[in-house]
Amino acid sequence: MSPRITVAIIAFLFSLGVLAEESFAQPAGDPQKPGVVIDASQFDSIQAALDAVPISGGKVILPAKTIELQTPLMIKTERTRLTGAGAATHLVNKNEQGQPAIHIRADGYEKNKKLRLWQVQLDNFQISGNPKSGSGIFAQGIQEIFIQGVSVHHHGEHGIFLDFCYEDPRVSDCLMTYNKQAGLNLVGNHDIVVNGNHFEENFDAVRCLDGFNLTMNGNNLDDHLGNGVVIENTYGSVVSGNMIEECNGWAIILDRDCYGITLSSNVIAHDMKGGIDLRDAWGCAISANTFTLVHHAAVRVSSNSGRINISANTFCNSDMGGAVKRKLKHENPLQLDAGAGIVLEKTEDILISGNMFSGMDTSAVTCNSEDCKRINIVGNLVTDFGRKSKKQPDPFDVPKKDSVQLHNNMIGPGKMERAEFKK
Repeated sequence: MSPRITVAIIAFLFSLGVLAEESFAQPAGDPQKPGVVIDASQFDSIQAALDAVPISGGKVILPAKTIELQTPLMIKTERTRLTGAGAATHLVNKNEQGQPAIHIRADGYEKNKKLRLWQVQLDNFQISGNPKSGSGIFAQGIQEIFIQGVSVHHHGEHGIFLDFCYEDPRVSDCLMTYNKQAGLNLVGNHDIVVNGNHFEENFDAVRCLDGFNLTMNGNNLDDHLGNGVVIENTYGSVVSGNMIEECNGWAIILDRDCYGITLSSNVIAHDMKGGIDLRDAWGCAISANTFTLVHHAAVRVSSNSGRINISANTFCNSDMGGAVKRKLKHENPLQLDAGAGIVLEKTEDILISGNMFSGMDTSAVTCNSEDCKRINIVGNLVTDFGRKSKKQPDPFDVPKKDSVQLHNNMIGPGKMERAEFKK
């Protein structure tokens, strides 16, 4: 075959590939009507611009200005992208009847909850509310929803509420602050990604209820009036690499039939009620977390939880080689030095291994029930414990019976012994 014919064939095949790619890129709604780009500033209202999106989808570009909303912006078209100019695009929810700023759902959803929309994207703008407004973004039945680079703050309900957005919801690089309920409320979702967000001073930061397969990584949670992460009736999930600080409640709660969840490599600091509360959790792993300045209990395993592996974590106060960074006495509890360990209720099948406990207020591990059984505590190091106890406690305050076993743990000096050593 001559080189000229070969080049012609290659060029022909390449053109087929390009045509195939262009055909594949056409929206599925109406192949005769491609998606459009709409400049919302050219319409009488933002709602009019959204209503102009064809069934095949399109992009609506918001202007760089402050826009007051008395009623929710309704998105009812699949493959719609609403994008702004960053913080310069500011939607102000003025509604005081509990309505959201943006409401996303199929037309007729209120009567038929089986209706779905696909592939709606929101990005690069901010939404503010007021104490009587609803959520910032309220999405119902949206598959593959993607929210990125959005700031949602000061709403009377949730910052972002995803209600049965079952298939692959994604929330990334957003800022959710000062909302009266959760920063992000997830109900009935599946294969969820929550990545790289900031949560500040909401009531709770994240709630994930009745869902599956939450992946929550690399987020920063600070100063919440309630709890950090609340997960209920959810399985097969991972919460890792997050900074969770200064919650008035718990940093992480697992409740209502949670199982098969990994909580790993988080820094949990200065949380008032405690670190991780396993209220109803089974077959879960708690590993490689750092619990510092946590009050009451860094990990609590309730009587409704069991089969838990707690390994390779660090439990500590603010001690730095003998100098304590935080205050021993202060009117603000968040300024106090504190160090909490593990509290077991009437539970069973618990492995506690390879952990470091230092600067504990009381014991490293405490069983509050004689009925704990099959508790295996092995290969841990405990030092400087009992710092706030009236008398020196045992490093492991657990029942002395065959079903509770201690092996190869290294015990350093407790508070009384350290004081005697310094003399």
